[in-house]
Amino acid sequence: MQNLSMTKTQWVELFRETGLDEATMSKWHQLFEQRYPEQHQAFLQWLQIPAAEVSQIRQASR
Repeated sequence: MQNLSMTKTQWVELFRETGLDEATMSKWHQLFEQRYPEQHQAFLQWLQIPAAEVSQIRQASR
């Protein structure tokens, strides 16, 4: 079966290529966490981010 998930590195590359800087990416995570916390977690897991890092990202986004 084909793996259709992306990695964190691939996603960040796309964000950077579209002109997003660290502050804008942080704001994006904050909005995602505030509006759709469960989907934010699922998205981070889809990016194959380890559980401890997912927790850190979500905590920093609150």
